[in-house]
Amino acid sequence: MDSSIENRIAELPKLTKSALKSLWLESLGRPAPPRLRRQAMIPVLAYRMQERAYGGLKPSTLKRLRALAKALERNPSAVLTDSPRIRAGTRLIREWRGEKHEVMVDGSGYEYRGKKFASLSEIARHITGTRWSGPLFFGLKTGKDRTAR
Repeated sequence: MDSSIENRIAELPKLTKSALKSLWLESLGRPAPPRLRRQAMIPVLAYRMQERAYGGLKPSTLKRLRALAKALERNPSAVLTDSPRIRAGTRLIREWRGEKHEVMVDGSGYEYRGKKFASLSEIARHITGTRWSGPLFFGLKTGKDRTAR
């Protein structure tokens, strides 16, 4: 972290609530919520400083967070998953070492070459003989070391 940002963040706990409110208005363009505690203001301001210095969240992350927020607004007790579910009937195709591998998604798991599997990772392990992230293997996630395997 840049030492000037680091120093400015380190100073935040030493500021009065009034000074934090001024910084909030300057940094976020709106007044701090009236009942927001001083201790709750500090991490928000620290994040904003870092965001301005180094950039914010990726657009895909923002989109996912907005979708999660909407889901919680509609149903506060909703069970949120960390990634979108694959719909039943979807066909996943992957070529591995010159051979085409096709997986069918059904309501209770996955089917590969006439056998049922509970997870994509099981299928990827079955195909490669090594431990793999199934979503990574089938291209549902990206990974930096994907070509290394």
